[in-house]
Amino acid sequence: MKTKIKVALVEDNILLRTEMGKLLNDSAELRVVASLPDYSQLVPIFKEVEPDLVLMDIGLGGNVSGIDGVKIITNYFPEIRIMMFTVFEDEDKIFESICAGASGYLLKKTPPTEIIRSLVELYLGGAPMTPVIADRALKVFRSRLNPAPAEGAGLTAREREILQALAEGLSYQKIADKLYIHISTVRTHITNIYHKLRVNSKVEAINRMQRHRIN
Repeated sequence: MKTKIKVALVEDNILLRTEMGKLLNDSAELRVVASLPDYSQLVPIFKEVEPDLVLMDIGLGGNVSGIDGVKIITNYFPEIRIMMFTVFEDEDKIFESICAGASGYLLKKTPPTEIIRSLVELYLGGAPMTPVIADRALKVFRSRLNPAPAEGAGLTAREREILQALAEGLSYQKIADKLYIHISTVRTHITNIYHKLRVNSKVEAINRMQRHRIN
């Protein structure tokens, strides 16, 4: 990887934040460009450093929720990919985080090498989760499925093309290369696809496409 992936840390535990910063900066793929205890100054700092990814704690101390931070990021910086990093295995928190815009969910006990691998995967368009979290997330989404949309769901030709590419297993970067567009444009299209299909994940979108023959 020629240019290191820019990562912002949002973690109120200063010791953990320092350790994570060192871990990521020592890797060959990642570089920490912001290290914050909460999201109070997030917007101006992110505008300056332009991170690719955010590693966000759910519980930031007191009544401050990282889920609210996710909502701020997706509102101001929809192109930034967000990884939740937490001790919580609570199903409601998983659901709220992903619905708010997070694309990955790791427990803090995740091994260092797996954290680095997962962040790189996130940047490349994946949605990495600690296995126990992935299992719980699937159960939550199965129990909360929305009514099926009408066939086609109003997707544009480009959105259907991107959805088909997702179904073929292509990463966001490979889709961008195939269609000669920027990866941020791919992410914007996928956000629109999720909204139109009323889903919250790639798996749900593909299943909805196959079930209703959206092509």
